[in-house]
Amino acid sequence: MAICTGLIVANIYYSQPLIPLIAKEFGIAEAQAGQITFLNQLGYALGILFFVPVGDLIERKKLIMAVTVICVASLAATTFANQFWLLGIASVFVGVTSVVPQMIIPMAAALASPEKRGKVIGNVMSGLLIGILLSRTLSGVVGAHFGWRGMYGLATIITLVQLPLMYFFLPQSQPAFKGTYGKLMKSLFEMFKYNELREATILSGAAFACFGMFWTGMVLWLSSPAFGLNSDTIGLFGLAGALGALFAPLAGRSADKRHPRKAIGLGVIVLALSFVIFYIFRYSIIGICFGIITLDFAMQAIHVSNQTRVYAILPEARNRLNTIYMTGAFIGTASGSALALIVWKHGSWPGICLTGVVVMALAMALFIATKKRYVEVAA
Repeated sequence: MAICTGLIVANIYYSQPLIPLIAKEFGIAEAQAGQITFLNQLGYALGILFFVPVGDLIERKKLIMAVTVICVASLAATTFANQFWLLGIASVFVGVTSVVPQMIIPMAAALASPEKRGKVIGNVMSGLLIGILLSRTLSGVVGAHFGWRGMYGLATIITLVQLPLMYFFLPQSQPAFKGTYGKLMKSLFEMFKYNELREATILSGAAFACFGMFWTGMVLWLSSPAFGLNSDTIGLFGLAGALGALFAPLAGRSADKRHPRKAIGLGVIVLALSFVIFYIFRYSIIGICFGIITLDFAMQAIHVSNQTRVYAILPEARNRLNTIYMTGAFIGTASGSALALIVWKHGSWPGICLTGVVVMALAMALFIATKKRYVEVAA
């Protein structure tokens, strides 16, 4: 499960180090080429909203394999797109069909015992997060030597090879919901009555907005005259992020032993501090790498702890709970990527760093405002 989540989610992050190469081929500005990153994330959010809930309605393994087949076709279309607008459309579909990890994670949570659920989620999430981060390294290297089309051709093959692995290794998982797709989607609105779900979704959305804003802005910063790095060198910065992803199982174990909010509060503070590090050491490669490790550590603390408590709300509706939670998270990522392009035009890298601190300050204000509710519940 960890391997599949990592390899498939990587599809929506390959584009980030490739932005300069895409801009050069189509003769457009890098800021315009950066729209591909936004479209990948937007498609992912749409896929979570309309595809992931179906895991509560039909058998998950069949659904996962069907969506993966469409993903292969979308990646192939991206590889051969000869117009920028066609690349944009294909990128949306790549995002929509790369939601397979968000079907696998609820499956893992359902198989795990309650006292080990956080650990299991953390283990699977470590695969997903390492896939996200190393995707930039892989695409940077492949892009530099074989072009951006070479990277998407390789992604098509990688995703295709996973189909037989899914068939033989993923378990059957029968749904609990009885009804139509319309009733299933309508029931999503009923989930908003859970205060814990609402808070987790907003906090995660803010964290992922900073995550998307950083990685989109970092490519523009490192490829600017300040550093002048090419795509394969920029991609290597994903290795630093992979070190931070190793903290995911630790965050899961912490959520099993104590209330997840403690880890979430720490994550919000550390995430804000990471943008301070990015500003102070903006001309230092080592400083930026340290900031990346700090940022990804904070992301694990927030994300894994939030997922652990969300999945415990209503076990028979984990796919739908995950839909609401992850839709918020990746709308945040898409918004962060788009915001990075806007802020870059007016404030360059310092503007992105300041924006990251402001977003997390607002998240901390929400976290503090809702603290009383959980203190009263515990009492």
